[in-house]
Amino acid sequence: MKKILIAPSILSADFGKLNEEIASVERYADLIHCDVMDGCFVPNITFGNEVIKCIKSSKPLDVHLMIANPEKHIEAFAKANSKIKMISFHIEATKQPKKVIKEIKDFGIKAGIAIKPKTPLKRILPFLDRLDFVLIMTVEPGFGGQKFMQSVLPKIKELRELRELAPELDIEVDGGINAETAKLAVRAGANVLVSGSYIFGAKDKKKAIENLRNLEAPGNAVKKC
Repeated sequence: MKKILIAPSILSADFGKLNEEIASVERYADLIHCDVMDGCFVPNITFGNEVIKCIKSSKPLDVHLMIANPEKHIEAFAKANSKIKMISFHIEATKQPKKVIKEIKDFGIKAGIAIKPKTPLKRILPFLDRLDFVLIMTVEPGFGGQKFMQSVLPKIKELRELRELAPELDIEVDGGINAETAKLAVRAGANVLVSGSYIFGAKDKKKAIENLRNLEAPGNAVKKC
């Protein structure tokens, strides 16, 4: 089974001291997750490539584009920070997914497609062999602190069972992830856990991340590789 990766989402961090917040978790994390929202594809607005330029992190950046027409913005984000190693875009936000995937990969960055909770998995199946990961939203995208939607679990399981189409595929989940919901997501087949308010809202951020890492302990669904 694939190793579990923990990706704290800076959506729940204090933007007034963003690099300090990142420094408080990066020692214990695998990735730093950056949720980019444009106020068009989703109702909320967060930040863009100019803020990402200012991020200082020792860990890879995982950029989740919740923006309309991502094909117009890949170059700007790919060049924003040398620590960007993953970029995902929403299948619902573009009519040119193959183009977007190619543009991301041309910059030497891992490419992923994100899907909303109600989007059927069949929308992304034609592109699986081109992808490094799929990000399955377990809340409706737009705001942090929402409740995990268990109705998405069968979609995660179905995707993981498609091993013959994409044997090395990472499955990332984002939305309402805490120690309890993470167990459900991992058992269904997810191996990259994005968590915002659970980590950044904790008095002990290290402990919060360790609670997610404990899913790798013997007896759980995913064993450490």
